[in-house]
Amino acid sequence: MESVQVITQDFINVHITKSENEGAASIERRFNKSITVLEFKTKLELVTGGSAGTMKLKVYDNKNNFICDVDDDAALLGSYPIDDGMRIHVIDKFALIKDFDESDSAERFKLSEEEYEKKSDTLRSFLQRNKLGKYNEEEMQKMKEQQQKELEDEAKLAEAVLVGARCEVRVPSQPTRRATVRYNGPLEGAKGLWIGVQYDEPRGKNDGSVSGKRYFTCPPKYGGFVKPVYVTVGNFPEESFDLEDEI
Repeated sequence: MESVQVITQDFINVHITKSENEGAASIERRFNKSITVLEFKTKLELVTGGSAGTMKLKVYDNKNNFICDVDDDAALLGSYPIDDGMRIHVIDKFALIKDFDESDSAERFKLSEEEYEKKSDTLRSFLQRNKLGKYNEEEMQKMKEQQQKELEDEAKLAEAVLVGARCEVRVPSQPTRRATVRYNGPLEGAKGLWIGVQYDEPRGKNDGSVSGKRYFTCPPKYGGFVKPVYVTVGNFPEESFDLEDEI
């Protein structure tokens, strides 16, 4: 019998929420499917402030339906049915971690840096002993290299998107929209490169400006800025709508 190989993209874009403040807006992040669940949890430490050793992860689809628990630290992230646009909900004792951090900060304020460094019961010493967060040099280096690679990959995608070209924008959990590319480059205060587009219909979020800075000009609600990975350049003419077909 021939073996069957399932080929999927190497990265997933997911939304992160946490139990400490379930009403807050989610944080979107991109992760490699080839990392283990434990490595994934370690990365989530920096995003959520939780602890990889105690956090529990639950997956929800874009309609907020529960999909599964991510509970095998040795398994690969890609072995779970997680697709672009899904939500990872992190459950942890954030209040206890926060209290520990705040009490530690108060004590540190009373001590000199040298005295604080010598103590063995501080948050810093705990993180150092367990190689968590910024004190995990190997993990921080891996994260830095991954972020650099993601920026390089994004730059390659952006190179193929020329201003004036026709395109389709496919953002997870949103309908496909046709547009014309109006801008390609960085946005003030935002990470990486962005593609500014003018949609064929008023299904955008702005008029070509963001936070008071203008990058291009178009009618209100026709403009938008998206990451290059969501933009496909090609022969996408404006769709015509025959008014006689609708009453």
